[in-house]
Amino acid sequence: MSRRLALPEDMTVPLGCDAVTVPAAYGPLLLSRLPRLGCVYADRADWWWIVPSDSDVAVNWPAPARYSRGALVPDESDGPGLVHRPDDTVPYTPPIPLYLALCQVIGTAPAWSRPLTA
Repeated sequence: MSRRLALPEDMTVPLGCDAVTVPAAYGPLLLSRLPRLGCVYADRADWWWIVPSDSDVAVNWPAPARYSRGALVPDESDGPGLVHRPDDTVPYTPPIPLYLALCQVIGTAPAWSRPLTA
């Protein structure tokens, strides 16, 4: 069973709402590498970064990240808590900077920069 992350009430989601989930060990490392942060949630195991819907189109999010359509999280009694909220009313972390920072933190090249094989 799963449920949606609860965004702060004053947030608007004009582009829909998905989430990128990463293991908790990567959360603080990503925070320091991103120029703009949207809503970020965390529990002991994972951190969730709110991104616009369809941020997985033509983007192969590298493992151990997981992409969650609709920003769904496991339905647990103590859901993830909000660790960062932006000053404005839009909850998104820009997905391309998040993708690049994640690749850097886990030590993999972005998919579009990998050599092609014939």
